[in-house]
Amino acid sequence: MSEPVRIVEVGPRDGLQNEKTPISVADRIAFIERLIGAGLPIVEVGAFVSPKAVPQMVGSAEVLRGVSHLPGEFHVLVPNEKGYEASQAAGAKVIAVFASASEGFSRANINCSIAESIERFKPVLARAKADGIKVRGYISCVLGCPFDGEVKPQAVVDVARTLWDLGCYEISLGDTIGVGTPVKARHLMRAVAGEVPAQNLAMHFHDTYGQALANLYAGMEEGVRVIDSAAGGLGGCPYAPGATGNVATEDVVYMLEGMGIKIGVDMDKLLAATNEVSRLLGRPPVSRVANALNAKKKL
Repeated sequence: MSEPVRIVEVGPRDGLQNEKTPISVADRIAFIERLIGAGLPIVEVGAFVSPKAVPQMVGSAEVLRGVSHLPGEFHVLVPNEKGYEASQAAGAKVIAVFASASEGFSRANINCSIAESIERFKPVLARAKADGIKVRGYISCVLGCPFDGEVKPQAVVDVARTLWDLGCYEISLGDTIGVGTPVKARHLMRAVAGEVPAQNLAMHFHDTYGQALANLYAGMEEGVRVIDSAAGGLGGCPYAPGATGNVATEDVVYMLEGMGIKIGVDMDKLLAATNEVSRLLGRPPVSRVANALNAKKKL
């Protein structure tokens, strides 16, 4: 458990794309600058998707170009070849593709089956490989679906194996609606690690039922060492009523530091980044650690 942990900060993409209040390109760039300055060198910064479907991600090319001078690894989401071409025109070096472990969610989210979604991004992976671009794979609804209910671990294993075989360097397992519990999370990580090495897996857990940190701990016990999180607990899921955002980066950092795992994040700078983006959104952070620290500062 003392082995290093890598955090992938997803607030500027997965977090903001589900927030009702759109944030300008300039403010998104400033947010990313603050996150990098706080010691989070891997940041998902945008998505090359339909502006009608996800208006919050309009201007992702400008955001990527705007942070390209910073030291860090910047990820962008790419759904198809058109998105891939746009990402390359903007200088993306790491892209992410996505599939669901649930047929119901796949059809609601991107209007196609799981198999059809994989066929859509096969050409993207082939081109990325030829171009020397790293590809990360996301799988949503790994611990439950708002349409299909329980999701069998084997369904997740099958999609993960496909993404791995197609060339994704890392597979991020997403509890999109935050219904997982530690035993289920542990069983899932163990099942997927039977097909994809644990060191190539990431955990992307939402905190709807307050289980995200416990689930992360269970996954860490299975050898998974990459955690996706969002500053301030940004995000949600439009297809899951009541679903809250990603596990908050502050909460993850506090837990890891308390376990003696040093990850080089300056909590004060991270808190400042969270407070600023929360001000722009017009609401307090969801993060319990951020709220506790803010209350402490007011004393």
